[in-house]
Amino acid sequence: MVTDNIADMLTRIRNANMVKHQIVQIPMTKMSVAITTILKEEGFIENFENYEENNRKYLLISLKYIGKDRKPVIGKLERVSKSGLRVYTNSKKLPTVLDNLGIAIISTSRGVMTNLKAKELGIGGEVLCYIW
Repeated sequence: MVTDNIADMLTRIRNANMVKHQIVQIPMTKMSVAITTILKEEGFIENFENYEENNRKYLLISLKYIGKDRKPVIGKLERVSKSGLRVYTNSKKLPTVLDNLGIAIISTSRGVMTNLKAKELGIGGEVLCYIW
């Protein structure tokens, strides 16, 4: 049993990127679907789809690579808020990742969104992870 589903998801993507796998399978939760949707909208992954096997639901994520040497689009995934230490921020202190070349994923009262969208709406929340 996994206690931190987000950290498990990020680790699976990170490991699949290192060995240059095309597809990675992740257990489906509402949070993993929200994070995967953001990754697709921001262009970090190709696509994703729902998959069911033995009455368990999974997400199949198609990873994105560049060039003939297949350099991963996702350079680094970093979990910020952990189960032992939650990290919250207000709208005025939202993090910027590599001068807005990367994104921070924030869980707000209006749903999961990027740091740029949260800044635009003027809301803060829990900082889940950094991606660049």
